[in-house]
Amino acid sequence: MLTAVDEDDSPVRVLVVDDEAGVRSALRRGLAAEGMEVTACAEGAEALRLGSTGAFDVILLDALLPGESGYRVLERLRERGTTTPVLMVASGEDDLDRADGSAPEADGYVVRPFSVVALAGRVRALVRGSGTPGEGDVLRVGALEIDRAGRKVRWAGEPIALSPREYKLLLALAGRPGTVLAEEDLLREVWGADQDVTSDVVEVYIGYLRRKLDAVGAGELVRTVEGRGYRVGEA
Repeated sequence: MLTAVDEDDSPVRVLVVDDEAGVRSALRRGLAAEGMEVTACAEGAEALRLGSTGAFDVILLDALLPGESGYRVLERLRERGTTTPVLMVASGEDDLDRADGSAPEADGYVVRPFSVVALAGRVRALVRGSGTPGEGDVLRVGALEIDRAGRKVRWAGEPIALSPREYKLLLALAGRPGTVLAEEDLLREVWGADQDVTSDVVEVYIGYLRRKLDAVGAGELVRTVEGRGYRVGEA
């Protein structure tokens, strides 16, 4: 199967945000056929939670979500320091004029109808043009340092080689230090709701991750909270 990869040879990861189940399903299938890893959600609060993890290369965001609009979600993502490129999707040109003039600009706009092949091309272009990492692209938790643009991890300056899945797992946890994430949350964020895997895989990958962290003296970084899940840092 064709696989779209970024510079570190990991698949391009896309968060699709749309309130229509049919649209989510079609985009998930179409972009997956283009070799991308796709996670989908239906509303603004979930988009904000997932988008803030930094685990995605591009966020495909419906402009007219019910309740909290896509423009407001974008504004809140930028307020949180999330620099992930956002491609705003509108049903017509008029929808693009509904943004508050004070709202931040999306990184790109696309108007329905469009072909999935063309959309995938826009996504790849945003990934290629995401630029050199700046201070806002580096996540630090104690001695842990994650370069989100370069997808590189260091502990006290020493590099840690992680697989793409291990990296996403660590990023999901470190992106919210002190917050306990249940296995179900991690499964959804790291593997995606459409993946045919069980929560047991989270425990397996936590073990992989801990062994690599332990090798550089960071074995206590990821902690188990009995009966609840996992966290990075103090509660």
